[in-house]
Amino acid sequence: MNKRLKFSALLLLTILSIGVLQSCKNKNPSVVKIFVRSASNELVEGAKVVIIGDPNSNPPTMEYVDTVVTNGSGFAYFNMEDYYAAAGKDEEIGYFDVVVKTATKQALGRIRSRVHTTAVETIFLPN
Repeated sequence: MNKRLKFSALLLLTILSIGVLQSCKNKNPSVVKIFVRSASNELVEGAKVVIIGDPNSNPPTMEYVDTVVTNGSGFAYFNMEDYYAAAGKDEEIGYFDVVVKTATKQALGRIRSRVHTTAVETIFLPN
């Protein structure tokens, strides 16, 4: 009976260890949200937002370009999972130049993204 109790305790400890290790994995998505506002501080729908990886940053960001149009709430939502999957485990931060364009105006910005977090930036269009 003593062997059976030891085996049961070892089995229970193994199962609990696996559960703890699985719960430690970070499952948060990697996201960049860019809000676009007019010079009068109104959210802008339908603006084209382009993010471009900055290879001259420190640490360097791998080449990456993505384009999204702002939604009815005035922001562009970029899912960065593909970027971080391609970049590999060692790259957990990316620096991106941001270009915002409407029919008549353009603005520039910059954002830093981190794996498993949501980075948020607001870009104001000129008058």
